[in-house]
Amino acid sequence: MSKANEDSPSELNQVQSRAVSELLRVSPVADELARRFQEAGFSLALVGGSVRDALLGRLGNDLDFTTDARPEDVLRIMRPWADALWEVGIAFGTVGAQKEARVGDVDQSFQIEVTTYRSEAYDRTSRKPEVSYGDRIEDDLVRRDFTVNAMAVALPEKEFIDPHGGLDDLAARVLRTPGTPESSFSDDPLRMMRAARFGAQLDFEVAPGVVAAMKAMADRIEIVSAERVRDELNKLILSAHPRKGLTLLVDTGLAERVLPELPALRLERDEHHRHKDVYDHTLIVLEQAMALEEDGPDLVLRLAALLHDIGKPRTRRFEEDGRVSFHHHEVVGAKMTKKRMTALKYSNELVKDVSRLVELHLRFHGYGTGEWTDSAVRRYVRDAGPLLDRLHKLTRSDCTTRNKRKATALSRAYDGLEERVAQLQEQEELDAIRPDLDGNQIMEVLGIGPGPAIGQAYKFLLELRLEEGPMEYDTAVAALKEWWAEQN
Repeated sequence: MSKANEDSPSELNQVQSRAVSELLRVSPVADELARRFQEAGFSLALVGGSVRDALLGRLGNDLDFTTDARPEDVLRIMRPWADALWEVGIAFGTVGAQKEARVGDVDQSFQIEVTTYRSEAYDRTSRKPEVSYGDRIEDDLVRRDFTVNAMAVALPEKEFIDPHGGLDDLAARVLRTPGTPESSFSDDPLRMMRAARFGAQLDFEVAPGVVAAMKAMADRIEIVSAERVRDELNKLILSAHPRKGLTLLVDTGLAERVLPELPALRLERDEHHRHKDVYDHTLIVLEQAMALEEDGPDLVLRLAALLHDIGKPRTRRFEEDGRVSFHHHEVVGAKMTKKRMTALKYSNELVKDVSRLVELHLRFHGYGTGEWTDSAVRRYVRDAGPLLDRLHKLTRSDCTTRNKRKATALSRAYDGLEERVAQLQEQEELDAIRPDLDGNQIMEVLGIGPGPAIGQAYKFLLELRLEEGPMEYDTAVAALKEWWAEQN
């Protein structure tokens, strides 16, 4: 153990005690695996995030190991032992496995990754790291992204290895690189985003030297694939403190390269909230949306909150009376959201859901003090579809005014809308509004076969259903026949 780890014994002893407790919990699996490697003539160590999380008292069942064994040897050692094995990352020296084990009186499932000692570096134009294997764990650790992730526990003897003072940095809640940040970010530019992500996940500060390197090297992020950038962004957004990470991305210029719509908001003033700009308003909306989450972090809701106002810079107008307007920024913003999320290689479903929420986020403001007809409420529900619950949360979160009277009035108005939605849902299956006649019934009533006319009739009946609510069969048939006569 490094000498530095003795500098503040009370705090560090507590940290180490937590680590011992966590390591003992997983030791049935870790020690068993380590003995197999030892018998084959190789070393094995718990490493990186697993050691960090053990020290923080939050080690889960995902375990990361490092070894001097080459990937083909790792496969040979683990194949008879693991319950499942996968080789997706083997090109980068990583073998994955699943192992069921009894810990105390509980059966648990462990997800395990074993990676050969390695170093990675990018050249100026490559999007993929060049991997070379090493023989010393110290050489592997110096290539890790941050000192808090550059610690290891050699198994089965449980020797703590900390050549870069990661334990001290963990106690100080600071992110530093094992070597120079310039060298680390040159090896893998994605580490700049990882600095922001870990800061957001762990609520750690990023060392000034690391921030300076991020600013100087921000353009290097452009050689990293969109998929890797997206995955880091997701982890940051889903973290406990996304504002911290997003602010760092914006301040260092990284956001300008990966999510330029966010820093663009810093220049804009929101006419409804003159005491803060749209950028600050957006971060508050994100945090307020998080506070309304019920079943853990919701990526769709958080992305919608983050992107809901990105159409404002393009739609800003200075009116003659001195006001600033952003007419149709929700429509423009939905298109911008689709374009950015597509560029970041999000799934079609996620792109569709988030852009739809951005498009609908202002709809409620036409509700006023309850002037909407039942028909308008039905349309609101139909247009939101399965996103209705998220739309409720986004709309409520979008109120960031310091005017308590105005905030209370908006909240009461939305309470009223939700009550009306609930009442109508009791009366009719509002979530899945359909015409009172289906396609087959329409063809039977009109005496025609499949074709464009059936779609037109279906649309007519849907509009009628939204306006009038549920209709008796005979009434719907009469309305359809009357409409058909008008068409012909």
